[in-house]
Amino acid sequence: MTTKEKLYKACFDFAAQRIQALNDAQKELSEDAGSEAKSSAGDKHETGRAMMQLEQEKNAEQLTKANELLIAMEKIDPSIASDKVALGSLVITNRGQFYISISAGKISIDGKDYFAVSPQAPIAARLIGLQAKQTFQFNGVEYLVEAVK
Repeated sequence: MTTKEKLYKACFDFAAQRIQALNDAQKELSEDAGSEAKSSAGDKHETGRAMMQLEQEKNAEQLTKANELLIAMEKIDPSIASDKVALGSLVITNRGQFYISISAGKISIDGKDYFAVSPQAPIAARLIGLQAKQTFQFNGVEYLVEAVK
């Protein structure tokens, strides 16, 4: 398995695990809401239910975003290489290695660190469309694109 395929799998697993954790949390919130005793005292009961409802809504919003991560990963074919930086590219620079996919943070593969960033991330926005041997400025620092895979 290539490094790019390993990065793809790590990002896909990141999204899938996030969805599973949020589904588990949603299920637990639903069970808690169902087991809430109807005999609780007035205002305290209503406040607890309202807080639980807000938590369920927040969790549902996070679940929607996590599903969007999985959908974004499904648009990537790790076997495709391009000479220009695009979605799914592994970009090697003189200051770091970036996988343009989803915002999954630092991923270590075979003892090397890579940063999985979404195409909307500021650094990815500067990288998109560049080719090897091109330079760009980011936060006042010059980067050299050494390779695009």
